Amino acid sequence: MYEKIISRENIFRAWQEFKTGKIKKEDVSSFAVDVEEHLFALHDRLASGTWRHGAYRGFYVRDPKLRRIHKATVVDRVLHHALVRVLEPVFDTGFIFDSYASRRTKGTDKAIRRFRKFAWQLSRNNTKTVWVLQCDIKKFFDSIDHMVLLELLKKKIHDAHVLELLWEIINSYSTAPGKGIPIGNVTSQLFSNVYLNPFDHFVKRQLRVKNYIRYADDFVILSRDKSYLVALIPLVDAYLKRQLTLQLHPRKVLILPWHGGADFLGFIHFLHHAVIRTKTKQRMIRKVREQRQKLQQESISSYSFNQTVQSYLGRLKQCRSKVLQKMILKM
Repeated sequence: MYEKIISRENIFRAWQEFKTGKIKKEDVSSFAVDVEEHLFALHDRLASGTWRHGAYRGFYVRDPKLRRIHKATVVDRVLHHALVRVLEPVFDTGFIFDSYASRRTKGTDKAIRRFRKFAWQLSRNNTKTVWVLQCDIKKFFDSIDHMVLLELLKKKIHDAHVLELLWEIINSYSTAPGKGIPIGNVTSQLFSNVYLNPFDHFVKRQLRVKNYIRYADDFVILSRDKSYLVALIPLVDAYLKRQLTLQLHPRKVLILPWHGGADFLGFIHFLHHAVIRTKTKQRMIRKVREQRQKLQQESISSYSFNQTVQSYLGRLKQCRSKVLQKMILKM
């Protein structure tokens, strides 16, 4: 597995995937000038066992709340992509069907369609009340335990060199001793699914919950029985604390009726339609304006700008948003 990860072919393919939409960014364009030299040097350091993860550059983004993002060097991010290219298929087969974040065949659109399918089935065509338990894990990325993550990775990976490489990446960042992974790494997206996979199986296999959907650290459970959902909360919280050193966010655990509007993945879902959450709408408008400004300054490519716009337009098809769609297209 290690030879496959560090092969020149895999590293060069990782570079091609990584640079898409980023080639006009200063650090990426500078790297691209001598890209072959950089990539061959990365391969040589990995082959000789001398590669070490570099420092991160921290900055803040508002999405919608203020978040601190940690950005690795270009060469390290290329390696992250090379790792994920090989490891993602190894782990993906063990994930439950209804885990939707950072997976090639999933995404927000499919998660939302699944949510509406569950809701309509339970409501028996709007003849029964459906309750939605909404949960969020408190400071998820900051709370991931390094040793717990490594042990979970070891269940699928038995190559010592790969484990050493993963441990170097895991240990390259911390929010407290032995805790936390950076939001900005593509490896962190895979790590988050690996970390919560035991929880997904606990919910599905031991608690035998049928109507469960998770997207990153947000998850929902639907039922016609409100008291059943109330009883699940302490069981879920206890497992997260005991097995994964995580806890539910006390202010973000809600049980709401679907017909009254259930908040999930940026939309408020009602019986026959959905509307975009105000904060999500504001974030979209701000992001498109920022991207348009960067395009005019030639700090991003037109491909990157169009990708952002098309991504938002695709999401807006899930709700009533004709006015907002026209606004984004004119910006």
